[in-house]
Amino acid sequence: PKDPTGSPIADSIKIKKEVASAFVKRHKRSTLYSEYYKNPMEQMHERCENYPPCDYLSDQIGFSMAYNHFFG
Repeated sequence: PKDPTGSPIADSIKIKKEVASAFVKRHKRSTLYSEYYKNPMEQMHERCENYPPCDYLSDQIGFSMAYNHFFG
């Protein structure tokens, strides 16, 4: 098969699949589970951040102590 323009250079541009994949990164397909699942620590942080007294106290004494004070 020849290049439609008749150029002999098109044949010399071919590269191996492994080399091409180093340049082109495909996005992995994520499952619904991984998109919507949050780990327990992240859920705890969000719960504390959404409650202003806990959020304020976490800046003063640390997250884990503030979370345990209000929700523990």
